Parts: sequence; structure tokens; C-alpha cells
Amino acid sequence: MAEKLTPNVLVVGTGPIGALFARDLHAQGKNVLMVDAGPQTAGRYGEHQKNSFLYQRNIDEFVNVIKGHLHPLSVSTRSDIPTTLDPSSYRYDTEEYAGFVLNNQNPYQKEEDNLGAYAATYAVGGMATHWTCAMPEFDKALERTWVDENGNEIGYPLGDQDLNGGYAHSAEVLKRTTEAYRHSARHQLVKKVLNQDAGFQVSELPLAVQRRTDQNEHGHREFVTWSAADTVLGRLADPAWKKGDGEAEFTLRAEWQATRIELEGGSDSTPAKVKRVHLRNLRDLGKTAEVEAGAYVIACGPVLTAQLLYASELDEKLNLPIGKYMTEQPMAFCQVVLRQEHLDGLERHLDEVTGDKDRPLAQQAKARVAAYRAAQRKVLKENQKNFRKAPADPIPFPKDEPEPNLYIPASTARPWHCQIHRDAFSYGAVPPNIDTRLIVDLRWFGLSRPRAANRVEFSERYRENGVLKFRNVDSFDMPQPTFHFQLTEEERHTAGMMMADMIKVASHLGGFMPGSEPQFLVPGLPLHVAGTTRMGNDPANDGRAQVTEERDHVVTPRSRVCGTSNLWLGGNGLHPFGNAGNPTHTSMAMAHVAVQDVLSVLNAGTQS
Repeated sequence: MAEKLTPNVLVVGTGPIGALFARDLHAQGKNVLMVDAGPQTAGRYGEHQKNSFLYQRNIDEFVNVIKGHLHPLSVSTRSDIPTTLDPSSYRYDTEEYAGFVLNNQNPYQKEEDNLGAYAATYAVGGMATHWTCAMPEFDKALERTWVDENGNEIGYPLGDQDLNGGYAHSAEVLKRTTEAYRHSARHQLVKKVLNQDAGFQVSELPLAVQRRTDQNEHGHREFVTWSAADTVLGRLADPAWKKGDGEAEFTLRAEWQATRIELEGGSDSTPAKVKRVHLRNLRDLGKTAEVEAGAYVIACGPVLTAQLLYASELDEKLNLPIGKYMTEQPMAFCQVVLRQEHLDGLERHLDEVTGDKDRPLAQQAKARVAAYRAAQRKVLKENQKNFRKAPADPIPFPKDEPEPNLYIPASTARPWHCQIHRDAFSYGAVPPNIDTRLIVDLRWFGLSRPRAANRVEFSERYRENGVLKFRNVDSFDMPQPTFHFQLTEEERHTAGMMMADMIKVASHLGGFMPGSEPQFLVPGLPLHVAGTTRMGNDPANDGRAQVTEERDHVVTPRSRVCGTSNLWLGGNGLHPFGNAGNPTHTSMAMAHVAVQDVLSVLNAGTQS
């Protein structure tokens, strides 16, 4: 028999968006249950794994951590047989079988319109256990404005007041800052070369990070704490947390999967209501649970959220375009090895830095560089006959000098978001014989606009003896996603301009790292899919469960699922217009607005 659970709020998904709902609703006295299909992998719920000492000393070691956490959602199968395969090996008849189906291999997925690199992270904290922590705001004229295919200018669902309030709250809970790297000699060098020498409008990349107060043996604050879901949860992130007198309950269950949302009621004049959500225990498949709550929040990523809604037949029951209007970013990438003259003239560059904030920091950095260079020259002089006895450092940056973190914001004039920094990704790892202090990563993120044809579909539903089943399932027994995504001719042209812009910026810094020359990455690799559960502004449909035509959006400006009274969504899937900048900060802002709507429904139910 299924376990019965009755919190005030169920939150499915434990990333920063779900954590914001949980934290703020719990603070208002609501009993909250969070669930995640993935395991708990850190001492605190959802902690960023890059906070480890090892990864802060050697960021490229973190590449394999990221790779290990990314689970591809749709893998195109190939029917051609390798010519070198042992002739006695098993093979299938390609006229009879479409392809392999295990581990998200998908015979329905065409390689040419796949987001082949798009993946999910199954772990408490989700993608935020390894994210870059970049937090730009959406540009009002570019990402919060859209002219559709018919030439109609569509207003952003959230007004400036709501969005700005959400941004402020997001910045507070994720500890957003632009100051954590400004003091760095590496940062100031790159900024000076690009701004003062080359004329680009480069500024500090807003990051969810705090510089730690402890010091290394040289008296420097070398390390930082990257923000993640645990930062948002605060004291609730401690698994040993116990509620005090008068406090609400908070429980997080890892490796519990939400499998179905059950609706009741609903008509052409009144909204439907979530009756319960069904869970299963992935550690013991014989155990299940049914959650009957006052409010339900689904925030498990743009594809997995849409998948759960589809598995619950909400697209048909509520006439919702689940999975449609999907956007993703074309992305250009390269790595640059800093030019010889920049390092030879490092002190001169730092001495020429201007600006009230930057100049004092650059002068301090110059002193560190000069002292370090002099110390290394002394080592060389003392060991001229046997330089391997006490090897000197050939690079003038002190070993604990932080990396640069800069960006050029997206705008209508340059409709792409540019990050100039040094971090770990699932691509572009620096070989161990290259000193990473010489490397600068350039990542240019483009923009695609929503079209119904760009979508993620899910495997066909059918019933067997009254039980809902799916023709093809993923690793978690949910309907297999299949992507259909193409850029328009205009978007392809703009991507070419973006690449040329990145090469121009790179040319002022140095030469390209072998193997990381300018390239477009595999579609889906930015991991910024949006629009699958998009937000819209159509009040005529929002309150009715039954409508005759399919809506063009899934949630209202308050993130409530159209046609329902107690179901909210969170995450990047809600962004309606596409985006050039990183989407998490805006997703957090949307969630902050949604929390107020959840509270109004819960409090109204309490009063009645």
C-alpha cells in the first residue's frame, strides 16, 4: 500500500529554483516536502562540488566531474555497421528493427535535428552542483522583447516591477556579486587589453560566489565558495536540521521519483485541481507514496518537467503545448594562450589601468606580480648551474592569482552573450603540461526564437488493461524524449557574425590553444534549453481547464499551470522568448513572483 503524505507543499526537483520555492514557503510557515530522483552527493543538500580544495587548485580536474553528472536524454542510433566489426558478432536486421533502445538510445531521433549534447543531472541540487554560476539579467530590448513570425510585438509576461523585485531576491539568496575577481592580476590584464587597448565594452561577469575569508600561507584569500541549491536553502540544507518550536516541517527525500500528477475536476469555467502526485522509491521499487498537498511545484528542468506533465496527460486534459516553442543557444567556443608581450609587459599593463575601482586594485596586483617575478629571478640566479634543483616559475602571475571573469552583455546591437573567463566544462580541458594561468576561455552564446516546430516530443502513450504505458521509455521508465530543433536562416547568419566577433576579441589576447580553435559546439551543449513550458499572457484561457484550441503557453505570469488552481512550474522551461544570457537568474526571479501566488492560494484555503 502506498505511503500517504500530506505536506502543505510538494516541490519536485531540488535545484536552485525548487530550493527557492521551498525556502520561501517554509519561511512563511508552510510544511514542505522536496523530492528528487537523484541521489544526495554532498554533505549539504545540493552543494556545489567545485567548492572542493582540489578543484579550486586545479580547475581542469573538475571536467570529469561534470561529464560524470551529465546524462544524455536522446541518443541517435545508427543502423550502419562498423566495417571492422568481427563478422561473428551480433547484428540485427535493419529492415526489421529501427535501432538500439537502451540507455536513452532513441531510434526515433534524427541526428540532424537532435540536441545531441543536451543532458540532465540526476542528483540533489541538479545542474547547480556543477554550474558556472553566471547570473546576467536578461536585456530588456533583446531578451524581454519579441516580434513573432507575423510581425506582432509580444510583451514580456512579467512586468518590470515584478521582474526587478525577483532579480533583487535572486541576487540576495544566491549571493550574486561582480567583485570576487576584480582584484586579480589576470582579470585586470584581460580587462585592460580588451577595454582600454581594443575598445570593447567588457565588464565583470555577475557570479553567484563569495570569496572565502580564510587565507593561504602567503596571506591571500585564494579560495571561493560557489553558490548552489544549498546556498538558497540556507540552514535547511543541513541534513541534520531539526525544526524548532513553532517552525514548519521541511523534508527532502532523495531518490524518490515523481511519476504522475493526478487531476480532478475542471470545466470550461473553473480550473482543475491536482488531487495527488504519485512517487516511487528508487532504492526500493516496492515502496510508493501518494502526496496530497495544498500546492504542487514542479521544477526538475525544462525537459524533465515537460516529461512529467506529458506522462500525466496534462497536454490533452488542459490543451497545453507541452514541449513546443523550445529554444536553445548556438554556442561558439575557443581557448586563447595569452600573448608573449602581454606577460612580458604585465607590470606596465597593470600600471596603465584606469577607473576609480580598478586602478587601486591593479596597483596592488602590480606589486604582487613585481615581487613574484623578482623572487623567481632570484631563484634562477642562485641556481644557474643546476636550474632543476630549485625550478623557478617562468610565469609572472603568482600561483594563487585568480582567473579572469568578464563578459560583454547581450544587446540588440550584438545579440549574443560573451563570457571571457577560465572555468571547467565538459569540453576544452587543458592538457596537464600546459599552465592554466596562460589560458583564457571565450564562450559566445547566441539566441534562437520560439517556434512551435522546435520542440521536444515524448514517446507515444497507450493503455494496456487500463494502465497507461509508453512505446519507448528512458532510463527512469518515463516517456523517451525526442528533439526537433533547427535554426532559421537568419539565426544561422547571426551565428556566423557571432563567431567573427569572438575571433576578433580573441585576436587581441593571444593565439588559439591547439584543439580549442574557434568552433561551434554540439547543439544542446550550453544546457540552456527553454520554452518547453513557456510563460504566456493570455488571461482569457488561464482560469479554465477546458478550452477548444491549444494554448500558446503553459503557465501564467505567476507560473501557475493554465487551467489549474494549485500547480506551479519553475525553471528555464518558462522563458518565453529565447535568451542569449545565462537563464538561471531570470528563472529565480520568476520563482520569486510565483511564491507570492502560491501563498495567496494556500492562505485562502486556510481561511476558507
